[in-house]
Amino acid sequence: MTGLMMDDLRDLYQEVILDHGKNPRNFRHPEDSNREARGDNPMCGDKVTVYLKVSPDGIVEDAAFEGRGCAISTASASMMTELVAGRTEAEVKALFERFHEMCTKDDHEHVHGGDVDEEALDRLQVLAGVRQFPMRVKCATLAWHTLDAALAGGARASARASTE
Repeated sequence: MTGLMMDDLRDLYQEVILDHGKNPRNFRHPEDSNREARGDNPMCGDKVTVYLKVSPDGIVEDAAFEGRGCAISTASASMMTELVAGRTEAEVKALFERFHEMCTKDDHEHVHGGDVDEEALDRLQVLAGVRQFPMRVKCATLAWHTLDAALAGGARASARASTE
């Protein structure tokens, strides 16, 4: 890829992050949610609450969030809620693991493979650049750790675990 194409791609990624950061999707507290968890990043003050409506057969029917954080944190939560709705809990957990790897490891270090929606991963690629900035990894993964805690029935998630 030429330098000009990389600059264009970087600009596009910044636009996507800024758009989700300024206009977060699914920023609400659904009254019919049946699982939720709160996450916080004590290093920067980002806080998020993730709400899920999970059907008895394990389908995430709705995902939403509330909280405050930087553009990366808000964009990640916004994109996450768009991508997990309609998926099984197992699909959501697999997507979380692959996203976490994308943000924390170089491509050759990825160990998870298998059944993950590659199109969803491509959409999340805009956040992969955070792995070069360890403090930002916590911002990008906070909502996902909180989602994982909500699926597990936990009440809290912390960004401390996001770089492990």
